[in-house]
Amino acid sequence: MRIPLLAILPIGLIAVIAAPVIAAGHGPSRPPSWIATWTAAPHAPVPGNDFDGPNWSVPGFTDTTVRQVVRTSAGGSQVRVRLSNAYGIKPLRIAGASIGRTGPGASVQPGTVRTLGFGRHSWAVVPPGGALASDAVDVRVSPLESLTVTLYFAEYTGPATFHQDGLTTTYRAAGDHRDDAGAAAFAGETSRSRYFLTGVDVAGAPPVRDVVVAFGDSITDGHGTRAGADNRYPDQLAERSATGRRPVAVVNAGIGGNKLLADSPCYGDRATARFGRDVLDQPGVRAVVVLEGVNDIGAGGYPDFGCGASPKARTADLVHAHRMLIRAAHQRGVRIIGATVTPMKNFTGYYDADKERVRDEVNRWIRGGGEYDAVADLDRLLADPRDPDALRAEFDSGDGLHLNDAGADAIAAAVFRVLA
Repeated sequence: MRIPLLAILPIGLIAVIAAPVIAAGHGPSRPPSWIATWTAAPHAPVPGNDFDGPNWSVPGFTDTTVRQVVRTSAGGSQVRVRLSNAYGIKPLRIAGASIGRTGPGASVQPGTVRTLGFGRHSWAVVPPGGALASDAVDVRVSPLESLTVTLYFAEYTGPATFHQDGLTTTYRAAGDHRDDAGAAAFAGETSRSRYFLTGVDVAGAPPVRDVVVAFGDSITDGHGTRAGADNRYPDQLAERSATGRRPVAVVNAGIGGNKLLADSPCYGDRATARFGRDVLDQPGVRAVVVLEGVNDIGAGGYPDFGCGASPKARTADLVHAHRMLIRAAHQRGVRIIGATVTPMKNFTGYYDADKERVRDEVNRWIRGGGEYDAVADLDRLLADPRDPDALRAEFDSGDGLHLNDAGADAIAAAVFRVLA
């Protein structure tokens, strides 16, 4: 099978080549001006666990259709998807793909299924370490609308580049069901992870032109909020923005367990390493909210349980990492908002006097250092007034660290005020 040229091109070039030419007068129109409307930050495949649930990343897929639901944050008249084989060990062969408006469960609304093309082919190959954007599809997309992306893998994919804690049901079926509107073929096992799908973009979407990226760990990723409810803080921020005076797209680049300073085979590349890919390369990015560091501090001193060792975090090292993110954002003209590290006292193993001292020192620097363009002081917002090292009970999902829906909404309201 001949590999299309776009399978080996950088994603920026793919966006130009893959866009169809639409007649306007006597000349071709400009390529679409894409903005990200949804993202999931990719990481290496790992086995499922009791904390995050089962997933299919390690075995991968053969003769399997995978159906994934996303919720947009901004609308447009054209849509495309982005796929990643960043952690693949072999070329990823996509035999076919489609997109449609989400129906109940695994179904797609009748008459809305559209084939996704790749350089005008119905199939594509993504090399190990590579990424790929589909061609544009003319579909009217509304803000806060759910879309279903379906991928068919005829050949063995190898272990899957994925995003573990998706909090939204993903479906799979044996055989090729990319064009099925009904859900019958997908009645078997489900997962809450994302596979290969890292972005959905829209074009032709006035008045939304700017993208805000929420960058962080499991608190940004939404762990502790209700599964299937789209109540992560970036989701609730998107809802506030959609009805605001100056709407923006909001996309989520959180990874559960992520750290500023250390790579992890389970929890993704360190924040300073993945910032370019997961934030600065998002189409249309104009601002980023950084909420990172609690895992460096709280897990500091942990031995390697299979997900990498956790050296004790020093204030100076954490501040240096924050400065690296600030410098990278400013070099690209992106506004960067620092969020203080949230309370962690009652999360098992994350608290002692030395760790709390580091958290306090980092937060004082974020608040008063004057290096972030703006600050969302989540520490003071979420802290128990009677015990400022601990999370307020009304915001606690039950483990002392992760937020419930009300806590996520409190963060969304605070960030919305900073963005205004």
